[in-house]
Amino acid sequence: MTLLPILGALLIGLSLGLTGAGGSIITLPVLVYLANVAPRVAVPMSLIIVGAAAATGAIQRMASREICLTTAVIFALSGMIGAGLGAPLTHLVSPRVLMIIFAGLMLFVAVRMFRSAGEAPQAETKSWQAKASAGLAVGVLTGFIGVGGGFLLVPALVRFAGLKHREAVGSSLAIIFFNCLSGLLFHLGHASVDWKLAAFFTVLACLGVVVGSHFASKVPTRHLRRIFAWMVVFTGIFVLWRNLG
Repeated sequence: MTLLPILGALLIGLSLGLTGAGGSIITLPVLVYLANVAPRVAVPMSLIIVGAAAATGAIQRMASREICLTTAVIFALSGMIGAGLGAPLTHLVSPRVLMIIFAGLMLFVAVRMFRSAGEAPQAETKSWQAKASAGLAVGVLTGFIGVGGGFLLVPALVRFAGLKHREAVGSSLAIIFFNCLSGLLFHLGHASVDWKLAAFFTVLACLGVVVGSHFASKVPTRHLRRIFAWMVVFTGIFVLWRNLG
């Protein structure tokens, strides 16, 4: 194992711990291009790594009472259904198309991160049906391409549930865990997983979450999100270049 995959695994956890979002979006490229895992196998592995890392962060946030359980349950239940619906879609497209879709999502995420770094989403409490619909949509994305969806969940939790940012981050981590668990259960029958490699990445990502959560209230998140957004842009362009060239 070279140094780059190790750094990538730590970065996944750091991003989740610091911002509650973004870490999962780099998991698939790290597995595919740094650890040489086939895309369709990397998706369930990504769900394992991101799910475990999110659970680690959620436990820390729960101890600090930074999770809104009622809202988290609504988003998690609908998200788990969505993940089950999205998982079969992974095997309906070729690995090349899967990575192109993922690259497009990365660039979309980067744009959202740049915008959110400059302004906070406006809190506006919505009905439980609206919350469930948002959770379902994120869940489909999780099951399809193995992303936790924190980049959508955090602003959705602020906008739809009226949560404060830190509470939205904690709730997002709990929801991501359940979405990943549901998506993984549907993927296990269709792809073999390198459990040793998954465990190695999971340990490092969880370590990154612990460190990131510890410093979450001590560092300027706005600047971190901008730096991470630029990294996502460059990674997305690289993935497009590899699959369109």
